[in-house]
Amino acid sequence: MDPSEEQQDKRDKQLNYAMDLMRRLPPQNIEINVANLIDLCQDGEEDFDDFTGDLLSSIHQPLLVKICPATNKEYLASDYNRDLDSYRSPWSNKFDPPLQDATYPSEQLRKLEIQANEAFDVYRDLYYGGGLSSVYMWDTETGFAAAVFLKKTNENSENDKSSWDSIHIFEVENKGRNVLYKLTSTITLYILNSNKDMGNMNLSGSLTRYTESEYPLAHYSDHVGNLGRMVEGMEYNMRNTLQEIYFGKTKNIVNELRSIASLEDEKKKMLFTKDLMSRLKKN
Repeated sequence: MDPSEEQQDKRDKQLNYAMDLMRRLPPQNIEINVANLIDLCQDGEEDFDDFTGDLLSSIHQPLLVKICPATNKEYLASDYNRDLDSYRSPWSNKFDPPLQDATYPSEQLRKLEIQANEAFDVYRDLYYGGGLSSVYMWDTETGFAAAVFLKKTNENSENDKSSWDSIHIFEVENKGRNVLYKLTSTITLYILNSNKDMGNMNLSGSLTRYTESEYPLAHYSDHVGNLGRMVEGMEYNMRNTLQEIYFGKTKNIVNELRSIASLEDEKKKMLFTKDLMSRLKKN
């Protein structure tokens, strides 16, 4: 094997191992875990910068909440609306802090971005009953790409926290009369709770799914409806998966392992049930 190919193969394996490890670590500690993983892999790596870039581009960091200086409205920030150390606001279309040579969506795409932000703000209110949403779009050679962010957090106290992050990334390609939409969705959530009866609970994880659909396009503004239809369907399926498989399985395991009631109470219930069954058999 050529030395360069051998080095590439080694880096690919390291990246796969790193991604596999990150999927098993708590998502609320992603930033710390990524930093520790980079430090761990730094020793002896000649192409460390390439490995770091691949790792950071493959892991969805938690959505940040920023405030737009021009409108004083909150928005969600990620690598998809960042240029250097500045983030573009979906409300004002300005970077904070300001940049001289920043990249912006075309005029037509910016109008579509505004419509999409208005539409998903309604979607957020109906489905989440709070939280934040932000939509970003940028031009590509075959059409455009879009990022739809939804986030809701609950921080009642230090011992009662929860967060839900939805990241939907679209690749939109023109196919003559039709348009092909490729969607990659990632949901990251965690629930932290602690009390004297239940003890400490940390339920967290992430789920990623991919789908693609092709729709006819009569008007340019129809993109918003198509994006919304796909996000709604994807989130519905992923919520069901989380509820039925992950939460349902966790509930069954916990119910088998422990009980809030004391052992003495459980014994009394068993004796009562046994006595009741024996009396029913006699009758």
